[in-house]
Amino acid sequence: MSATRRMTVSQALIEFLARQWTVDGEIRERTIPGVFGIFGHGNVAGVGQALVQVNVDEPDLMPYYQARNEQAMVHQSVGYARMHRRRATFASTASVGPGATNMLTGAALATTNRLPALLLPSDTFATRVADPVLQQLEQPWDIGITVNDAFRPLSRFFDRVQRPEQLYSIALGAMRVLTDPVETGAVTIALPEDVQTETLEVPLEFLAEREWHIRRPRPERAALQRAVDLIRAAQAPVVIAGGGVIYSGAEGALRALVEATGIPAGTTQAGGGSLVWDHPQYLGAVGATGTTAANRILADADLVIGIGTRYSDFTTASRTAFQNPRVRFVNINVASFDAYKHGTQVAVIADARETLTELLDALAGVRVGSAYVERIARERSDWNGAVDDAFAPSRSIRPGQAEIIGAVQGATAPEDVIVQAAGSLPGDLHKLWRVRDPLGYHVEYAFSCMGYEIAGGLGVKRGALADGSDRDVIVMVGDGSYLMLNSELVTAVAEGIKIIVVLIQNHGFASIGHLSETVGSQRFGTKYRRYDPSARNFQGDDVLPVDLAMNARSYGLDVIEVAPTASAIDDLRAAMTTAKASTRSTLIHIESDPLSYGPAGEGWWDVPVAEVSTLDSTRRAREDYERQSAARRPLLGEEVVS
Repeated sequence: MSATRRMTVSQALIEFLARQWTVDGEIRERTIPGVFGIFGHGNVAGVGQALVQVNVDEPDLMPYYQARNEQAMVHQSVGYARMHRRRATFASTASVGPGATNMLTGAALATTNRLPALLLPSDTFATRVADPVLQQLEQPWDIGITVNDAFRPLSRFFDRVQRPEQLYSIALGAMRVLTDPVETGAVTIALPEDVQTETLEVPLEFLAEREWHIRRPRPERAALQRAVDLIRAAQAPVVIAGGGVIYSGAEGALRALVEATGIPAGTTQAGGGSLVWDHPQYLGAVGATGTTAANRILADADLVIGIGTRYSDFTTASRTAFQNPRVRFVNINVASFDAYKHGTQVAVIADARETLTELLDALAGVRVGSAYVERIARERSDWNGAVDDAFAPSRSIRPGQAEIIGAVQGATAPEDVIVQAAGSLPGDLHKLWRVRDPLGYHVEYAFSCMGYEIAGGLGVKRGALADGSDRDVIVMVGDGSYLMLNSELVTAVAEGIKIIVVLIQNHGFASIGHLSETVGSQRFGTKYRRYDPSARNFQGDDVLPVDLAMNARSYGLDVIEVAPTASAIDDLRAAMTTAKASTRSTLIHIESDPLSYGPAGEGWWDVPVAEVSTLDSTRRAREDYERQSAARRPLLGEEVVS
């Protein structure tokens, strides 16, 4: 008989996870370097006991970290995974019921962003000896359903350990998906609270070190040749670089290709950092939150080379970005699901770095025309001038968001990381932030989850520290997102992890307020005001007396308040200098003017407007919507819809 150890299911799972390794070329690192957890009756005697046992017997085997919110645990895992290019992530354990369902938003975010996160929600009794248990959902038409079944559509892998001996196949299946660049996302193993504490004879082979090698498939020869033929024939090709460029470590290969061919490149939110901002071939952000340089080039492009992008509606400006009736698409993606988007017949299903390396050789001698080169330089110069103007201080006592971004940018080092997720900041950062490092731009915009910023930023900082880097992580967050989820500031204080939070106070929802105006809804419900019982709304001028700086100070952070004066931008720069010099987490509070906008990038986003209305504002918005949507490119066919 093979050697075994008698262990509980939880003990076996924790030790198994501690001995899993991801291998990516010459890089080898632990796939699961730690566990975030909040304990309740569902996991304290199972996974909780296993973690404390490891902490006593072998503290470095599987470190445990506290969190203050289950959703935030997953956000930290995602931030860490992005910094490690999907090679590593954390596990998150939660108790039965509300503890588990608090992680649902995090699961959806991880899967939407194609970033790995391991979720270990506790479940109700498999034996049903105590039925219903505290916090159990009961559905008379299916007693076997639990709240954890809500994870099924949100996860790339879902299973439930109903019997101890199921652990082996489930754990191995979970690891396969976590480390697969095509399938990765949220991986959920539901753990009934009784099964967690049950024992089994665990084969030592299950507990031995195991390596999971990241697949880097090379392009199929015929597909690559079809791509080469189209690129050689194109007069105005352009690259859209997505997150796949970062995750495959392909930024060097992309730089070599665009320098050799002169083909310009723009980036999606996830692709930020694929090229540094001042590279001659870099057009900046593309799409609805894009630059004029990128969007004007895209409008006329006869060939779009999508690399590692999922072509979201923001990237394509809701399919209005491509106006050339003869435009073709070459899509390079490790996932066929994304490679075949836009009805392309030229899909290269392969790793971005491997494909770009082979394209460089295959396109030897190919160079775009001099007129195109001149246009690229002109469009870049015009946009960079617009950004310089936007960054210039207005001396308003409440500066615009673009000025604030410029001041923060000017105080950062090239390797520092900007973190954001929701509101008006992602659009402004996409257009304005001058990225100088492949991992220096971290905007979660696939799910664009309010409240991601602080928790995600903490995960980013953990990821940097694990790599031996002390680069600063700057979290920019509006007051709306801050109110959604700020509790992980306590985690930063408890562990002595330094992040810099720039809290922009605009007393409401700046992004949705602006959008509300464009769709004719008059900023209704987008302001933080006292309730007016006579008007039955919150649209008055009585601003709430909420002190978010005091809130952050109560958590134990250093807080710098920038007063609303004509020198606010100068004071913000000084505050950033102080925060960067500190070894502690610092929150900088500054008030902004939500009606002061950054430069427009000529992109559009499809948000349907009511077809009929008694409001003049809505009727006018509908007319503009119909005009804008007329430029949408159909999925198939050459004619632009009119």
